[in-house]
Amino acid sequence: MPTFEEAIKRLEEIVNELEKEDVPLEKSLALFEEGVKLSRFCREKLDAVEKKIDILLKDEKGLIRREPFSFPPEETANRSKDY
Repeated sequence: MPTFEEAIKRLEEIVNELEKEDVPLEKSLALFEEGVKLSRFCREKLDAVEKKIDILLKDEKGLIRREPFSFPPEETANRSKDY
């Protein structure tokens, strides 16, 4: 099984390949199937990490303290330019 980072990199490669106009149908389907599997793998990894974070964030009463994540102001400004 790949690492999370390897799976993300491969997903990017698959997307780039699927965006080409000359990809045969059968190859497109195979790439799509591989992408779905990698996407599910990544989702499972992220879910597992989220559960670990929840455990680490439990307070002394066993309640999870969740705080919304936000980018620093300068990073938010840079991100909005990308879209």
